[in-house]
Amino acid sequence: MKPVCNSVSVRVPATSANLGSGFDTAGIAFDYADSLVFTLDDNQSKNSLDSLDYAGNVRVIIHGEGEDTLQKDETHLVVSTFRKACKIFGLPNLRFTLEAHNQIPQARGMGSSAEAIVAAVAAAWTFAHEGELNREAIFEIAASIEGHPDNVAPAVFGGLTMSWKLDAGEGKGSVRVAGDCEAPLSTGFHTVRYKVSQDISVSVFVPNFELSTELARRALPAKVPYGDAIFNVSRAAILPVAFGELNSDSENELGAVKSNISRNALLFAATQDALHQPYRANLMKDSWKLVEALREAGFAAAISGAGSCVAVFYAGDAEYKKSAAQKIDAIAKPWLSRDGWRVLHVPVDSEGVEITRE
Repeated sequence: MKPVCNSVSVRVPATSANLGSGFDTAGIAFDYADSLVFTLDDNQSKNSLDSLDYAGNVRVIIHGEGEDTLQKDETHLVVSTFRKACKIFGLPNLRFTLEAHNQIPQARGMGSSAEAIVAAVAAAWTFAHEGELNREAIFEIAASIEGHPDNVAPAVFGGLTMSWKLDAGEGKGSVRVAGDCEAPLSTGFHTVRYKVSQDISVSVFVPNFELSTELARRALPAKVPYGDAIFNVSRAAILPVAFGELNSDSENELGAVKSNISRNALLFAATQDALHQPYRANLMKDSWKLVEALREAGFAAAISGAGSCVAVFYAGDAEYKKSAAQKIDAIAKPWLSRDGWRVLHVPVDSEGVEITRE
């Protein structure tokens, strides 16, 4: 198959997976993105190369985050994932230039790896297909490569996502749900997207140290107490209501009647966790102390992803959110005074991955 275009630009938002109580399930997208451009070489023959510095069949240019640390050859996560996706879509081993403008901090729990995988799969799909981006196909492939759907789902769809995996043991390849006339539910990864209320704002504290997801996962126990599981399930159940957009003054998009509990109180409860944050606290003591300080002051703070970033969610009118952001920054002042720590005040992203082809 020949590519249908010569260049693809991809924008992928930062994300926060393991959102609060939704360990390995819930994720949210932030309007703070990486932008990547994939440009095919005019002549796909190796003999056609000019003096440009190609490593194998690719030239990688990185601006911003990771420009001094990320690989600039076939081992770069975007490049290696792009190769896998091209094979899936029937494309040849393309010679191309990747130019990345990175804002998302690396290895800090804001979805830099998920961004790379989603960008690569979306670009490969776009080189192989005309028409609008097939987000379901992008999600399915990206989740199978990444292994955890809560990381890639918000990057693909935007908003709040709740994801799960249907294992083969639950059906012979697929499960036809009783009373469902649509296509059967296939084994593999699935997600549901929710619109996030526009009155919610986010502050993300970026520390001066990285934490690998692999190391963070190794800190988790093989089993957890039954009570801790109930603790998280009860709070994860309110995540869509806590974050969801209201269609009216009294009802959200799920038809759930608004309770007499405030939005900020729901956010506070929904971001409580007993399944992963306590076990990882020793790997990021400074981040965890900040979470504790913010929660003691009544703010819905949680570790973002596997860490080390800290995300804080708060809702209200413009005046309240300005005041809340100032209070949050004041609490975090001892951390922000340290070398390398910074804060990002970001809105929620509702679009997910976006592509432009030329």
